[in-house]
Amino acid sequence: MNVTQITHHDLDGYGASTVVGQFADVSRIVHVPRYADVGPVVEAELKRLGKAAAPEMIVMTDLGLEAVAVSFIRGFAALNRRRDEAARHRLIVLDHHASSVDQLRDQKLEPRVAPEAPGVQRFDLEDPNIVVLIDETRCATRMAYEHRALYATREAGEDPILGALVTAVDAVDLWRKDRPEFRTGLSLDEVFWDNVSNLVPIGHPWHDRFVGDLLLGVARLLGDGATPAMVEGQVAALRTAILDRYLADDATDDRTLTTRMRIARVLARSELFHPLSDGTLMSFGLDSGTFQRVSDLIMESGKARRVLNVQRAGTMSFRSNNETALEGARRFRGGGHKDAAGGKLTSGTAFSLADAIAQVEPVLNPPAPDPSASPFAALKNWKG
Repeated sequence: MNVTQITHHDLDGYGASTVVGQFADVSRIVHVPRYADVGPVVEAELKRLGKAAAPEMIVMTDLGLEAVAVSFIRGFAALNRRRDEAARHRLIVLDHHASSVDQLRDQKLEPRVAPEAPGVQRFDLEDPNIVVLIDETRCATRMAYEHRALYATREAGEDPILGALVTAVDAVDLWRKDRPEFRTGLSLDEVFWDNVSNLVPIGHPWHDRFVGDLLLGVARLLGDGATPAMVEGQVAALRTAILDRYLADDATDDRTLTTRMRIARVLARSELFHPLSDGTLMSFGLDSGTFQRVSDLIMESGKARRVLNVQRAGTMSFRSNNETALEGARRFRGGGHKDAAGGKLTSGTAFSLADAIAQVEPVLNPPAPDPSASPFAALKNWKG
């Protein structure tokens, strides 16, 4: 069964995706930084699932359900009712926000005590394929671990490393300063934010694997009793060891370079950049330092003469080797140098690569005017 996870873009969201990945083969993970972006994401998923012939599973973790997410859950149930029983999709929602309960109740969904976990609020959609659990006493990472039977596609025994990860995330995400794991949870949180976007970006096949391996590596140190200072001192070695494994069979790898330099060479060869109609290669959400290195490698290789990166906040960075970066930036109220310039999306933000493409393409490469639409053309063809 194809499994998609939609999760929050924070330590708990990635902790939950790391845990789920230990018990199920997840084909795609969608990270949502802002709850305002949940709507477009789930709407696209519902449309996709409506066209899917085979049953699929969606696992939603740590999203803080807003009205649009509750509407998605209702829409999911309605979609399932229209499908043959053997082809019905499965939806698992694991959340711990008190506001989610309010939103569910606003749409006439009342909780009951979950039989498999007393104290957990379960919302019934009258569909055994849909499970919605809210537990304010546990983080989503811990919920994913404790309720793994709901989504697991393979067996896995108790893992002390995974247990250390769950314990640390639970302490810091619930802000339980009374727990001894709180300090170590803070160190895990620091490692996460220092590495989640500046090395392997979202959209690259290595992204979730890299972050998950790094979190598990830190969890192993915590399980061995490492202090926050000891964790901080070991992060570089952990990253190097992870990258060494990934590139073990890559004859082009150069281990004398820094981690960022080595990864930049991999990114420059990847499908991370989308070609626009004029040949510009566009990426989404890249760290500024990574974009600078990768764009230079791309242009040096001859794959493109202009490269563009769009951030979620709508800021845009153009790089070129033919003095067209400034030309592109000016179309987006921007400025700068001939080969290094910046602008901003008209709408102000973008929630995905597809959304950014839809906003950039018609402005950067507007369609040629139709001569037949000209009033002069109408006069020329008039035979009155």
